[in-house]
Amino acid sequence: MLSRLGAEFLAVGRISDRYFIRRCVTKITTNDGIKSPKPEYTSKRYSVKRGDFSCLEDRDIVFFKHLLDKNRVLTDPFDLEKYNVDWLKTVRGKSACVLKPRTTKEVSEIMRYCNEKKLAVVPQGGNTGLVGGSVPVFDEIVLSTELMTRFRISENNPAVVIAQAGCVLEKLDTALNQHNLMVPLDLGAKGSCHIGGNVSTNAGGVRVLRYRNLHGSVLGLEAVLADGTIFNGLSTNLKDNSGYDLRHLFIGSEGTLGVVTRVAILCSLRPKSVTTCLLAVPDFESLLKVFVVAKQRLGEIMSACEFMDSDSVACAKRNLGIEPPIQSRLYALLETHGMDSNHDEEKVDGFINQVMKEGLITDGILTSEPSKMKKLWEIRERLAEALRKEGYTYKYDVSLPFASFYKIVEVMRKRLPKTVITCCGYGHLGDNNLHFNVTTKEFDPTVLTRIEPFLYEYTKRCFGSISAEHGIGFKKRNYLYYSKNPAFVHMMAETKRTLDPNGILNPYKVLPDFEA
Repeated sequence: MLSRLGAEFLAVGRISDRYFIRRCVTKITTNDGIKSPKPEYTSKRYSVKRGDFSCLEDRDIVFFKHLLDKNRVLTDPFDLEKYNVDWLKTVRGKSACVLKPRTTKEVSEIMRYCNEKKLAVVPQGGNTGLVGGSVPVFDEIVLSTELMTRFRISENNPAVVIAQAGCVLEKLDTALNQHNLMVPLDLGAKGSCHIGGNVSTNAGGVRVLRYRNLHGSVLGLEAVLADGTIFNGLSTNLKDNSGYDLRHLFIGSEGTLGVVTRVAILCSLRPKSVTTCLLAVPDFESLLKVFVVAKQRLGEIMSACEFMDSDSVACAKRNLGIEPPIQSRLYALLETHGMDSNHDEEKVDGFINQVMKEGLITDGILTSEPSKMKKLWEIRERLAEALRKEGYTYKYDVSLPFASFYKIVEVMRKRLPKTVITCCGYGHLGDNNLHFNVTTKEFDPTVLTRIEPFLYEYTKRCFGSISAEHGIGFKKRNYLYYSKNPAFVHMMAETKRTLDPNGILNPYKVLPDFEA
């Protein structure tokens, strides 16, 4: 057993001599400066027809400055640019006005006015979305939540935090540390994304396996409808079966039904024992077996089970200088959260022993040191950034059964032209969520037509979903029928027309063109 794993392994102190596993982690360099040319206007690239909305006038600006004060109304083209382009730099609008309210009442007044004047509005949080849902397509007004950053612990339930929509996920989680609580959500964009945007897109992240999605942890929310009506569903009750549970309409609606202004989130206790391991796995069949053993051996303490292929990791090395500490065709990144280190170590020992005994891994790293865990997670969490550095990213987020999960990556490699720089797969193995990515130096419509709709057709045949967690946004709206039947989509459209009869909230998003 030990000879097969290699003599270069270093023993891990707290683990018994029954196995060895390497602990050293190579220094990771960072470089956040990404210079990319401005993308083509979305409306031009995708030939979108402008809706029947009013154009912004000087008198509208006067009203907004009177309501908010001039410093919270942006009209300078230089200031507007970052609100008009998505994080991936793949879609671009031409909004002439960004509004920054601080309170729900101000959001209500903005929406009331815009609805009366028939001015289209795009709610925007941290603008970290990956499907073009948080930026204008034409000249819609951007309603930014970045100044809505207040939060408090509920007086009625000390495990619940009530937060305004503009709270940055990582800052909110750090602040909750003094209460021994954590936000039950973690994703790579945590340093920039807003909790309101997370709720509006039903963001998943790396720990859905343990803490489930936001439909379960959001106990209540407050939202402003298109006509300015304030929907107050800010309950902190764990159980409330009095009528329709309307909060779920807004969770995942991507700002098309209302502007989420406050949320009540049931937090989890911060774990006392955390372990992370990066494992080298020879093939996908072995990777699935590793996951099965992890579920059996780790049980309730497993908080994440991620996977990356070698092309993903090579991209991180090439573009960010992140040197992987082990080499493999496929990688499994697992994490445990628990309250008793002795109990957790025993479980982790049993897991590692079994996957080594069965020959499912060829190398690995195990650590409970925060700095080393952070470096291991950095490999996974910065993959999107690494891909973005190569030019244009064609990014897909699908749910697939394990029997079809990685096959699509291999199939697409054969379909794509040689102009492609990277074609890779990574994602959340624990909840069947594949992130499939392709990069080219610049946008290439030929590459796009080789991917779409083929990828969505494949997903439909496998009874998967075209959006596991990123949402539909602008980019996937006309492919919604690959996941939802016509009656379902029609009901979505009817709900939209009921709550937003003028269609001013985040137009051109979620619903197909012929239903919007």
